[in-house]
Amino acid sequence: MSEYQYYEFQTADRRLSEKEMQDLRSYSTRAVITPASFCNEYSFGDFKGNPSAWMEKYFDGFVYLANWGTHEFQLALPAKLLSAETARLYCSGDAASVREKSGKVILTFLSEEESGGEWVEGGGVLSSLLPLRKELAQGDLRGLYVGWLLNVQAGGLEEEDAEPPLPPNLGGLSGSLSDLVDFLRIDPDLLAVATEASPRKQTRPAQPAEIAVWVAQIPVREKDDLLVRLMAGEDDALGAELRSRFDRSRADSGPAPEVPRRTVGQLLAAAEAFRSKRQHAEAHRAAEQKARQEHLAATARQKHLDALTGRESELWTQVDQLAATKLPKSYDLAVQHLVDLRDIAARKGEEADFSRRLAILREVQSRKPSFIGRLRDKGL
Repeated sequence: MSEYQYYEFQTADRRLSEKEMQDLRSYSTRAVITPASFCNEYSFGDFKGNPSAWMEKYFDGFVYLANWGTHEFQLALPAKLLSAETARLYCSGDAASVREKSGKVILTFLSEEESGGEWVEGGGVLSSLLPLRKELAQGDLRGLYVGWLLNVQAGGLEEEDAEPPLPPNLGGLSGSLSDLVDFLRIDPDLLAVATEASPRKQTRPAQPAEIAVWVAQIPVREKDDLLVRLMAGEDDALGAELRSRFDRSRADSGPAPEVPRRTVGQLLAAAEAFRSKRQHAEAHRAAEQKARQEHLAATARQKHLDALTGRESELWTQVDQLAATKLPKSYDLAVQHLVDLRDIAARKGEEADFSRRLAILREVQSRKPSFIGRLRDKGL
């Protein structure tokens, strides 16, 4: 299989200028470039830009896939919406990392698997992951925790390293979080163990009256500054910043449940125990299902033989007629009848009579290798 690489970038809070689009075009004549995205596929050759530099200068989201097993996802947020300090509590390894540049906090998630030329589809992946940006801006740190699990899975942390603060509601992932888990190929057993300890927290939609109360508490001078920034168009993320501040104030209004911190070693051991238990349960269910199917098949077989018992002479006549032809389908039907006759004979203790008649049949049809081969395949 030939090499395949997929690159896609998207903006979230701004549109690319004409000059910026021209600058991007200089890197590729084939790329699809819009005021909000850059997308290109490579079956030969390579990308001439620098994804990290582009994320710092132009874009808010980036996805890279290669059919040799590399998956990369980068996500940029204004530092006002997510602090680098918070992000580093979770993303401090090689597989999931964070950097701060040009007023942005940029998260990088890297999943490597030696898949040996897997078929990959990049279209739509970035669009499914970009909503994580809004979730993180609103204080939902589950995406960061998935990054920490990626570092654990990749072996980038020490066994005695402690788990970061465990976000609530890991047991009910959003669509974008589920897509992130799939994209990064997070071990489902590792995620399941983490989910067991994640507290549940009810969230309710904000009401206009609640927003009005919060806005009223903003100092007048700060409100004036916000309005000036809005009218001057100085900050494309101003609305997201205000919403993030409001959401965080709501999240901080109640006490956070105390959750014991686990070490990397404890989590890995728990995941291995969970996997062993799951596999045992799956094997048990498979064995039960197989036994049920075998019982049903045996019951059906007995009913079939019951219906044929007493018709042995008729069946032998049909076998002789079918074997006399030179049609493969007739041979197959004749062999089916012979299998039935053999099993009926075994039930009645008449195996010797069946063997005698079968030997005669084989002698008569000895010049038909196709028919004889079918008998041999069925053990006749």
